[in-house]
Amino acid sequence: MLEEEEQLKLTPRMELIQYKFLMTLDDEIITNKKEIKEKILKIAVEDKMAPYYSSICKKFGWGVDEETLKTLKNSNAEELKKLNESIKNSEENDGESEIRKAYLAKSVFYCRIGEKEKALELFNETFNKTVSIGQKVDLLMTKIRMGFFFDDISLVETNLTSAKVILKKSSDWERKNRIKVYEGYHCLKLRQFKKAANFFLDSIATFTANELFDYTKFVYYSVLSSIVSFPRTDLKKKVIDAPEILTAIEEVPHLSELLNSLYDCQYKDFYKHLIAIYDGMELDKILSEHRLFFCKQMRIIAYSQFLEAYRSVTLKSMAETFGVSITFLDKELSRFISGGKIHAKIDKVGGVVETTRADSRNEGYKEIIKIGDPMLNRIQKLARILN
Repeated sequence: MLEEEEQLKLTPRMELIQYKFLMTLDDEIITNKKEIKEKILKIAVEDKMAPYYSSICKKFGWGVDEETLKTLKNSNAEELKKLNESIKNSEENDGESEIRKAYLAKSVFYCRIGEKEKALELFNETFNKTVSIGQKVDLLMTKIRMGFFFDDISLVETNLTSAKVILKKSSDWERKNRIKVYEGYHCLKLRQFKKAANFFLDSIATFTANELFDYTKFVYYSVLSSIVSFPRTDLKKKVIDAPEILTAIEEVPHLSELLNSLYDCQYKDFYKHLIAIYDGMELDKILSEHRLFFCKQMRIIAYSQFLEAYRSVTLKSMAETFGVSITFLDKELSRFISGGKIHAKIDKVGGVVETTRADSRNEGYKEIIKIGDPMLNRIQKLARILN
């Protein structure tokens, strides 16, 4: 019999999120869809996931094997009958601990087979019967994973908040660090890269959230969220020289090369590896929708870093450094300069890029005005209410 914490970690089957996502991509991108389909159906059958089996077949237009579905439903009905009998027996003959375990078993059952609403209802009942802080947090983390599994952001955020409130009263650092990984993963999904990077790096030395993803994937997410968020000096200290990163970074193709080529100002190599990383991001459920934004931000960082060393530089020289055409670079820089992303101007006649240092005092003044106006409006509204 598995320990309660380990039992909860196994549900829901998080690998199904990625498999399901890969099935939505074009056949030209994913050439082994038959193998992925077999993996999905194998898990559904092994875990007796009748509701999930039925819904996934409907989603992708797969023919439902009626005999298989009937077997799964019968198995679910039989298991549910035993679970209900266990709850009834515990309520009649046992103490609160045994009753709670019976409810937990039924919660895990519904979670495992893919019955979201019933699972949540039972997890809430189990939570109300739970005294231990650790066990409460384990239940909340399971509900957070269900939020990831069913793409329910509200479910994720509600239970993240509840877990953090409970853990404030606890010295359970293992669960506190696991919650940081969960929150980082959620921030990554919302394109809050800096927040994600901070959560990931805070927990990297004691990573134990294997129920979400393995350590190599964790390093992958940590590096990509950091490289687009931190200045060069912080990147060196927190990521490039971090022993926890170095143990796994080579397992992800092009990741180390991207990181180091940017830091070492090897811009031709940087562009080559950025393209490869971009292609890889397309295959990741969380990162795929952010790959265009990530690639744009990385180019802005690289161009800005290059221009910091010059008062002016020719477009030709800069294009050669990055290994791109003058026309491409001119178009790129013009777009980023007009959008206020790069502080420079282009002399079209001379073919020269001239850097313009941002006026920090002026920027600070604009920020104060931006923050101050809404605050003054609120104060005025409050004064009217009080009067």
